[in-house]
Formats: sequence, structure tokens, C-alpha cells
Amino acid sequence: MTNPISSQLSGLLQFFKLTHTFQHIQRRLRVTGEDRFENDAEHSYQLALVAWYIIQKENLPLHMDKVFMYALAHDLVEVYAGDTYAHDPDPAIHASKEERERLAAERLRADFAEFPELHEAIQGYEHLVDEESKLVYALDKVLPPTNIYLDGGKSWREMGVTREMIAKAKADKVAVSPVIQKYWHLILTCIETEERELFGGESQS
Repeated sequence: MTNPISSQLSGLLQFFKLTHTFQHIQRRLRVTGEDRFENDAEHSYQLALVAWYIIQKENLPLHMDKVFMYALAHDLVEVYAGDTYAHDPDPAIHASKEERERLAAERLRADFAEFPELHEAIQGYEHLVDEESKLVYALDKVLPPTNIYLDGGKSWREMGVTREMIAKAKADKVAVSPVIQKYWHLILTCIETEERELFGGESQS
């Protein structure tokens, strides 16, 4: 006999399980001061919090509800699509990213049809439909190198990443938000100043 309480909770419990899986999606950078890798849930929470800080500091006329939704939902497709490392040397990984994430978004929509705002947030972020999505998108690109910088460059040295690789990978993406671009230029200047310590060996300049 079906438990009526379980039936009522099925959708909610399924979403709980989605958040558990999200916590297990590892990214390719170490948690600052630790040896373990950062996970998607940690990244998304930091993205939301830092976005809030910048919007308050800069007195930006943005809707915080949209910002939080974009920040919390932007990487949920990785539950099914996996994380795509920005500096992965395999071109096939990058070539398949868009299709993998499109299929993942469709699966999320099918699994959680009762949660339309989630799917709207995912699509809005992907298509950069407003200033809120652009700020979150640009900040999402700045968070990893900033965290690695604050960790003394550990992940860069482990992965053989150079300053030039970082600057090239971020330039166009960060440019969608002038506010975030301003901060990125300041962070990049710090990285350039401390290049030898962060990347090891001779200067990459």
C-alpha cells in the first residue's frame, strides 16, 4: 500500500536529492586553505553572497530576487551535465558543453515541472536576458581566479595554468558587466604583480 505521506512528499524529497547531488559536483579548484576541491553548492552560495555585496557597495539598481535566483540556479545543469573545466585541453569537452547543458536543462524541466521559476532562471542566465544575469555571469567568471589568488595560486600551479591563459579566458566574458569588469582589472593587476609567487618559476610576462 502506498504511503500517502510519502506520495505528498515525493517531489520535495526528489528535489532534496538533487541538492545532495549538487553538493557532490566537484570543481577544478581547491577550497582556500584546504586540499579538497570546491563543490558546486559552495560556489553558488559564494556567488550569491558576493553579488549581493557588490550590488550594495556599488548601489546598483538591480533586483536582488533575480540576482539570487540566477546565482543559485546557474550551475544546476551540472548535476546531469557535469562541470566543464575552463582550461581543459580536450577540445571535445568544450565542443560538447552547450549540448550537454541543453539536455540537462530539459531533464531538469521534466523532473521538476512544478518549479517554473527555476527553469526561467536557468534560461535567463544562459541567454543573458537582463543586467542581473549579466552581472552574475561575469562575476561567476571572476570568482575562481579570485579564490585561487587568495589561496596563493595553489590550483594554478597544480594545473599548469598561466596568467595569460586566465586573462584570455576571462576577458570577453567579464566584459558583459562593466561593474564586474572594473573589479576584474584590479584583481588581474594584483595577479600580475605577484605572478612569480602565484605561478612559480620565471615570470610569464
